[in-house]
This record gives sequence, C-alpha cells and structure tokens, in this order.
Amino acid sequence: MEQESKTLYTILVFSENLAGLLNQITAVFTRRQVNIESLNVSASSIKGIHKYTITCYSDEETIDKITRQIEKKIDVLQANYYTDDEIFIQECGLFKISTPTMLNEKGISRQIRLHDANIVEVNPTYAIVTKTGLTEDIESLYAALQEFKCVLQYVRSGRIAITKSRREHISDYINEREEKHRQLTMEN
Repeated sequence: MEQESKTLYTILVFSENLAGLLNQITAVFTRRQVNIESLNVSASSIKGIHKYTITCYSDEETIDKITRQIEKKIDVLQANYYTDDEIFIQECGLFKISTPTMLNEKGISRQIRLHDANIVEVNPTYAIVTKTGLTEDIESLYAALQEFKCVLQYVRSGRIAITKSRREHISDYINEREEKHRQLTMEN
C-alpha cells in the first residue's frame, strides 16, 4: 500500500525502564514491515514508569495487531494507539544558522518572528533557533530559512503526546494492579 492511503498513528506504550525492551518493541514493527516515523522515550507522570511515543503510517487493522503484540511483551504494562484528533502533540526543532548571514539578511529575523520561533543563543559564527509545534510548523520554518541558505544544521525531535482524556489510561491500570496487590496481601 502507498503511504497516502495510510493514517499516521501514535502508539503510547508504558513500561518499567528495562534494558532490551526498545529492541523488542521495534522488532514488532520490523516483522510487520512498518516503518517507524518517530520514537521518543521518556519518564511518564507515574514514578518508575516510562512512556514510549511511537508514530507510524499504517492501516487500522495492522496498527491494532502491532499494538496488541507490543502489549503482550512481558515488560509492557499498557499500549494504545491514537489518531491525531485524540491526542495533544508537540515536537521541537533546533536550527543552527549562520550569524553573518542572519545579520545581512533582515528577512531571516522576520521569518523567525513570523513562525513564533525563539533565538536562544547567538555568537559570531552561528545562532541557535528553537521552534516548538506541529511537524508542519517546524518544517515550514525550515523551508523559509532554507531560502536564505543560512541553515548550518537542523534537527527535529520525535513527537511527544498526551491523550485528550482527563487521565492517562495507565493510571487506571496501575490503580487496579495496586488494589489487587492489597487484596492479596490482606488475604495472606
């Protein structure tokens, strides 16, 4: 299938921070021949639990199978997939641009302001610009700066995401697990 006929999905995976799990998760995508577009791993709002944010283009049947396979991994606590309308998303772009070019081309500063980006460092050789937002917002600034031939380096982070629901689904899972543990403790 062509990528145009597929949807961009975001999978949120919660696990304890254990070595080797990332390899197990990416192997699920490899077996299904689905390319990961972005991957971000960080601490979650729950102590000791890490959150993997993975994006890929797929059809719903395949993404459902991938998510269920990931959730079967022994170290995975929970995995869910979402479309963009079900989550809040953000990325960060970093641009290293030529200071001499920026000083000679007033349009560069104008583009940085128009794109709501920030200059976070300036030295005689280069300036560092940061832009947070959606992928298309960051890529738009990149395209604008490229017209001035001032970009020395560019990088865009993977997506970070939170659900639009009031609480993370993992919170309910953790609460149920703790309640079962309390009940077992009381029985013994």
